[in-house]
Amino acid sequence: MSIIEKVVEKVDKQSTSQQKKVMPHIPTKKVVVEESIASNFTQPTIQLTKETASPEKEKEKEKEKERRVSPVRENVVEQASPIIASRRKSDFLAREHKKIVKNSQLGQSTVISVDRKRMSKLGFLSIEDSSSQMAEEYRLIKRQLINNALGANKDDIKHANLILITSSQPGEGKTFTAINLALSIASERDKKVLLIDADVAKPSVSEAFGIDKNAHGLIDYLDGEDLSFAMMQVKTSLSGLRIIPAGKKHGYSTELLASDRMAKLAEELHSRYPDRIVIFDSPPLLATTHAAVLAEIVGQVVLVIEAEKTLQRMVTESVDQLKNCKMVLALLNKSTRMLDSEFYGYGTYGNE
Repeated sequence: MSIIEKVVEKVDKQSTSQQKKVMPHIPTKKVVVEESIASNFTQPTIQLTKETASPEKEKEKEKEKERRVSPVRENVVEQASPIIASRRKSDFLAREHKKIVKNSQLGQSTVISVDRKRMSKLGFLSIEDSSSQMAEEYRLIKRQLINNALGANKDDIKHANLILITSSQPGEGKTFTAINLALSIASERDKKVLLIDADVAKPSVSEAFGIDKNAHGLIDYLDGEDLSFAMMQVKTSLSGLRIIPAGKKHGYSTELLASDRMAKLAEELHSRYPDRIVIFDSPPLLATTHAAVLAEIVGQVVLVIEAEKTLQRMVTESVDQLKNCKMVLALLNKSTRMLDSEFYGYGTYGNE
């Protein structure tokens, strides 16, 4: 072997011996580090999973958990109970507030003040001016109606104290007549009158008296809302006058007016308050079917006819729709023909 070969062999042996000394040392160190990390973080988990507890120990652990959780649950319930109670109280107060608002709208806690000056400017009957021509005219109109309703022959007419005011077409003065008739009757000391706005398609009574247009009324009651008869009524500053508004708009108002609930209401108005005059302001007969339906449940009907304008055939058609009513009276409105001055109810008689 040459010298060079001997040198190369010696170098190889030295490098091999160095690798054997160094290389094992490095992985040993890494293993130690990895084991220390594992011992710090994963060892407890490994120990828990490796443990196999007996059924008795498992039961004890479950009981211990229950003992620890129960106080927490009790604490949560104790804290939640006042919250639930508070919410219940809040809901109760909210419901009561709605009732108060509803009652206020319906007139239980509100009295509508009749602005007599405003009503007079609008052309309605002035209660203060009892000697006016209009006042005398309505005295004549109401007297026969009151006699039929409260007189000796009242039993001859079913529901005689229920009076329907209608016309053939709009604009003839039916609402004007209904309001003035109610004001005239209410001015008497021993008479009471209930004015019902039954013109549900175009209510005008509430507007004339300044009642909120959103106030609950007849249709709300007939539609099944939790309203009593007393809650529908709106009190006024006139002790003898109360009003029931028309209520909400409804697509089936005709059916509601023809319902059993309406028939029962009419019976209650007649039997429970026999000494009270009830006036219905209804829609025109030839415009809707509402008036014909209402005419079936009242005792008297006043057909308002506009002088020199309403056609005779319209009047005839309207009367045909009222053929089942026992008492139908005609009232000529807006007449410009003056009566004879010798008629004691008009002119200057009593003012001289």
